[in-house]
Amino acid sequence: MPSDLAAGPAPVRLLGVEFAGLGPDDVLDRLAARPAASPFAYVVTPNTDHLIRLSVKPELGPLYEAAALRLLDSRVVARLARLFGLPAPPVVTGSDLTEALFERAVVPAEDTVAILGGSEETAAALRNRYGLARLAHHNPPMGFDRDPAALEAAIRFLEDHPARFAFLAVGSPRQEIVAEALVRRGKATGVGLCIGASLLFLTGAERRAPGVVQGAGLEWAWRLAQDPRRLARRYLVDSPQIVRLLWSEARRGRGV
Repeated sequence: MPSDLAAGPAPVRLLGVEFAGLGPDDVLDRLAARPAASPFAYVVTPNTDHLIRLSVKPELGPLYEAAALRLLDSRVVARLARLFGLPAPPVVTGSDLTEALFERAVVPAEDTVAILGGSEETAAALRNRYGLARLAHHNPPMGFDRDPAALEAAIRFLEDHPARFAFLAVGSPRQEIVAEALVRRGKATGVGLCIGASLLFLTGAERRAPGVVQGAGLEWAWRLAQDPRRLARRYLVDSPQIVRLLWSEARRGRGV
C-alpha cells in the first residue's frame, strides 16, 4: 500500500475491508499533492453493492486490498454500523471526490486526464466543461473483462496514456480488475479512481440527488426513482442484505 496516500490515521476495519480513516478534504489534499509521475496507485470506493458482493465472492478481496485507499461510499452503511455499535469509517463518496478533483485539483491546461468507459459524448462534455486540453478516452466493449484481448486493450490504453488522474468508469468489479492489473504490471503512473457512474453526474447525463437528500442517506431512493427498472432489484432485494451482514459482524464482536 503506497504510504504517500495511506499514511496517517489508523484504518477502520468493517466487513472485512480496511477503510482509510481520512475525511474528504484529507483525501483530496493527498491526491492533489501526489506527483503525476509516481507509480500507479488506485482508489476504490466500496458501497453497499460492493460489500455485499465481497461477502459472497471473497475471491474479489485482493482487488480491494491492492488499492492505495479504500473509501466508504455509503452513508447508509456508516449509519447502520454506528447503530450496531461497530466502527464507522469516514464517508467519502466517489461522486463527491470526482467532482472535487475536477474542480480543485486538475489543472486543465497542464494535466493529462484519462477516462476508461463512458461515451464519446461524456468525454466531450467533460472536456468542454472543464477546459481539458489533454484528455484521453477509451470505451471498452460490453463484457470486456471476459475477453482477454479487450481487457488487455483497456489495460494498455492506460499504460500508453500516462495521466495524473485516470477515471475508471466501467462498473465494479471490472474497474478494480483493470486497476489491480496496472499495479501488478508496474508500467503505469498516476492515480486511478474507480468511480462507477460519477462522470454521468458531472456531465448532467444523470441527475444527482439534492444535497438534503444525500445528507439524509436517501440518495439510493432518489436513484431508484430515476431508473426503477434497472435499480429495483439492487436497492429493494440485494441492498437490504447489508443489515444482516452488519448485524452478524456486531454479534461476532460481542462474542454471541
